[in-house]
Amino acid sequence: MTKIKLYDTTLRDGAQSEGISYSVLDKIRITQELDRLGIHYIEGGWPGSNPKDMEFFLKITRRKLKNSVIVAFGSTRKPHTMASSDNNLRAILKSQVRFATIFGKTWDLHIREVLKTSLEENLNMIRDTISFLVSKGLVVFYDAEHFFDAYRTNRDYSLMCLQTAQEAGAKVVVLCDTNGGTITSEIAKIVKEVKPHIRVSLGIHCHNDAGLAVANSLIAIESGCDMVQGTINGYGERCGNADLIPIIANIKLKLGIDCIDDSRLKELTRVSHFVSEISNMKQRNDQPYVGVSAFAHKGGVHINAVMKNPTTYEHIEPSLVGNRRRILISELAGKSGILVRAKGLELDLTKTDTKTKRILKLIQNLEHQGYHFEAAEASFELLMKKALKKYRRFFELEGFRVVVDKQSDKKITSEAIIKIKVKGVKEHTAAEGDGPVNALDNALRKALKDFYPTLSKMHLSDFKVRVLDEKAGTAARVRVLIQSQDETDTWSTIGVSENIIEASWQALVDSIEYKLLKDKINA
Repeated sequence: MTKIKLYDTTLRDGAQSEGISYSVLDKIRITQELDRLGIHYIEGGWPGSNPKDMEFFLKITRRKLKNSVIVAFGSTRKPHTMASSDNNLRAILKSQVRFATIFGKTWDLHIREVLKTSLEENLNMIRDTISFLVSKGLVVFYDAEHFFDAYRTNRDYSLMCLQTAQEAGAKVVVLCDTNGGTITSEIAKIVKEVKPHIRVSLGIHCHNDAGLAVANSLIAIESGCDMVQGTINGYGERCGNADLIPIIANIKLKLGIDCIDDSRLKELTRVSHFVSEISNMKQRNDQPYVGVSAFAHKGGVHINAVMKNPTTYEHIEPSLVGNRRRILISELAGKSGILVRAKGLELDLTKTDTKTKRILKLIQNLEHQGYHFEAAEASFELLMKKALKKYRRFFELEGFRVVVDKQSDKKITSEAIIKIKVKGVKEHTAAEGDGPVNALDNALRKALKDFYPTLSKMHLSDFKVRVLDEKAGTAARVRVLIQSQDETDTWSTIGVSENIIEASWQALVDSIEYKLLKDKINA
């Protein structure tokens, strides 16, 4: 099979995901990362839809990309008009791109009830639009919207739409499962039936409404498609698009088909986390291949087997995709888990070492109190280094005060005042926040920013509180889990106390100290 072409639509389809809004700079940074990864086509947006997308195209076309080409997105002309006078098509020409993807209606239901036109006019729209852009020197891809629904209800007409696009000069016709509801076996059947009718390349574009977007994309490739469209981390409208991250890994490692260079495969984890960071979206721990839990082992039996032969519980070597094996620490893991983690941290421990027994007992006691190191690996690493006297603090707390003020019908305000000593210097700062923990975080960062500028690269991405003893009411002990992330990594820390502010402080300090330790900052 020929090399599979990768088509990324994170900047357009992915940006339609709830909670995502990219600036022009965000889009440029993501484009540069996708180019380094080796993505062949990057869909930059719809230049005719908003000024921001047009600004992106005009700026990105002045930058030299090594591996990728930028593609503009648009639709067929309106019914009973001329392509040459269509504002959306003019905007594509103005964007200065050499490649354009045009989507058109394929499903007769949409043509009659949405476009309110005839089946024949829809074919004219496809033909005129593609011919016009090709005559202007553009390479055109045709996205056959709702193709699988169309084929199911009117096979002959849906094929006519593809053939019309092909005759008009489209270099690729893309079969779209726009509603995301087609079953994998049906995708395979339809792609195989369509293939003999099309001379140009076939592409596949799947949505994830039935949870099958990745599987459907892969079966389409096996059935004859040589372009696959998707987004990083599966971002997209409703339930999202096909996730290009596991798609790339599966094409390379499972199907044995070329799509990116072997050397770039190990960038998958970093790119996934980078796009998550830019998108301000929490990274999925259980994301296949690149999630922090993708190669995590908790049970003692699993850990023991993995240490003897990793293939017993791992389907690939984690480093192939830039990830790593994690041994989760809990009372279930025992000494084996501690020894594996110690080795990963380059700490010298043995099973019979009294330090190992002491650390195991400490973990068991802390978990009895409510700590949960399985979910707070960063806090465990700090705990290990402190227990083995391999750690120096980055700052010392002298005291803090948090004030929550509510007056009549006015908005609640929170302010934190903190005193710390950093490298022998006393710092006394105050900051406001959306809540007491946010105010405390802001005050601590304010005190540390001049000493440790790298902290500006991290932020808290998740905050969880759990009551450990409900019967104790408001006096119950609580467990606070904080997830933090920077441009390359995600880590979790923990705090436990009867006071939620104290528990939050513990987790907050661990989060910041882990970041500084990770970046090899001198205390």
